[in-house]
Amino acid sequence: MRFGMSGCFLPDDMNNLTPEMCKRVRELGFSGIFTRFRKNDPRTASKAEANLVRDMLAGEGVRLYQATGFWQNMVTPDETHRKQAVQTVQAALRLAGWLGARGIDTGPGSMNPDGPWFPHPDNWTETSRRQLVKTLNECKQAAEDAGVFLSLECHQLVTLKTPEIAREILDEVNSPWVRNDYDSANWITLETVFDTGAALNHHFDVMGKHIVSCHAKDINIENRLALHLQDGCPGKGLMDFKTLFRRMEALDPDYPVISEGNSTEELPFVSELFHNTAKELGIRVLDVNDKA
Repeated sequence: MRFGMSGCFLPDDMNNLTPEMCKRVRELGFSGIFTRFRKNDPRTASKAEANLVRDMLAGEGVRLYQATGFWQNMVTPDETHRKQAVQTVQAALRLAGWLGARGIDTGPGSMNPDGPWFPHPDNWTETSRRQLVKTLNECKQAAEDAGVFLSLECHQLVTLKTPEIAREILDEVNSPWVRNDYDSANWITLETVFDTGAALNHHFDVMGKHIVSCHAKDINIENRLALHLQDGCPGKGLMDFKTLFRRMEALDPDYPVISEGNSTEELPFVSELFHNTAKELGIRVLDVNDKA
């Protein structure tokens, strides 16, 4: 198993990533990162800039497990906007390849104008599903050409609201380069929040071979009079990380498990949780140059 971290002290601009940041990643017990270089438009960022980042990461012994997919709307019925989304994803894959990234992380987008993860009734229509399949089919060659996984993150508020729907869509696209980035919290519901181990087992049973990486995130149900499930720092909620680690390791020891939902200050706690859980389960934690 490989451990990565995301966000926190990592910059929004790839040109601001430094060797000192890479050393900090390693010192915290992580071998790789998930970066959200929001300030680097994938359609205009240069290969030369990206290759400098790639070479620095390699020199510092840090893997780029994921780069951002820029969160465009892949389900819109507006063909002009959907084709623009295709161009963005294709450019994100090309840029990720130049950066030496293993994959990009992106959701399907949302019909809600306020954000790509917010609910909208049109997210769950057959039209949205058809548009998503069409978009992924038009992007899968770019993923293969770049040697970068198009890793779809799912959530119950968007088109990929259940593992069953996600599997059907990925089966239809049928590409080894279009896969699932499994997020431990995003499919947890009121019915499963107090037994997340059973929920995780169901998700893995359904998704199986489609999963290629993981965001390890926690979840809590809050004391409110309207339902509110809040994701957050690993180890501070109801998530069954032992089950999560067992199932990821069984898929492939080479797959990265990436911390999410935590602050910079919480990274030492998360690293200790990850390493202690792996040790308890007898899972070998792989460094950059270790073979799975």
